[in-house]
Amino acid sequence: MNDFIPEVLQAIPGEGYFIFVYFNDGTVRQYDASQLITQPGVFQKLQDLNTFRSCMTVLNGTVAWDLEGNRDETRCIDIDPFTVYDSPVVKDPLDNAQTA
Repeated sequence: MNDFIPEVLQAIPGEGYFIFVYFNDGTVRQYDASQLITQPGVFQKLQDLNTFRSCMTVLNGTVAWDLEGNRDETRCIDIDPFTVYDSPVVKDPLDNAQTA
């Protein structure tokens, strides 16, 4: 796995600024973005929890926020997938989802 490049397939907001991130190797990792959004720079725009949750998407193989709502990859905020991949592996939260 030396040449493995992590690719995000799905991202689901959790409690607060936690994100459940599904990778192309089958792992689910829990990324904590709370420190990221408090640092100076573009991520401060995500301090509003509504914006953080509602604009979250997956673009270019990583977690991203589409603040303008037009899916323009050049205008989104994103996180390096290697940074997210370094997060702890967790159980898939959707395994406990109730089916209707």
